[in-house]
Amino acid sequence: MPKRSMTPKRPAKQQPKADRPFAPGYGIVAENEGKGLLPWAWVAKKMNHCRTFWLATIHTGLPSDRGRPHVMPVWGVWVDGAFHFSTGRKSRKGQNLAANPACTITNDHGEEAVIVEGSAEEVKDPAALERIAAAYLKKYKMDPRGMNEPIFTVRPKTVFGFIEKSFPKSATRWRLSAP
Repeated sequence: MPKRSMTPKRPAKQQPKADRPFAPGYGIVAENEGKGLLPWAWVAKKMNHCRTFWLATIHTGLPSDRGRPHVMPVWGVWVDGAFHFSTGRKSRKGQNLAANPACTITNDHGEEAVIVEGSAEEVKDPAALERIAAAYLKKYKMDPRGMNEPIFTVRPKTVFGFIEKSFPKSATRWRLSAP
């Protein structure tokens, strides 16, 4: 009789459901909903191969600036289905996130774009920090913990993916939280 493993099988990690983004006037139609949709693995691949990302936060500086977008390039890594980056606590990005954690991250490849919307949260868990640092070391040959500045996680709420050559058929949206 074959020996059975005493380790219980973990359920397969459920992938976010893909659908079409709402974009009137761009030729995106919900018909044939599943045809041409990008797989969730495509997001991880694009995020893992990107070196520089764009981070958009909401300005919290002078009253005349409040509420307007602030966009800056950042380095970051895609680990455990989320985006992780470091920035100075006193930087404009850091101050903006302290006041309003809502943000958007994009890769730097417009022909195969990934747009991640979510909220930034400072990482405190030592095990998570270790995984993030290992990914940074592999990708950038540096450990962000050495800067003594916060490391943030952006857990996606909504993600968009577009491939220019096959747009609008490849236009895909993943919602990871209730709409």
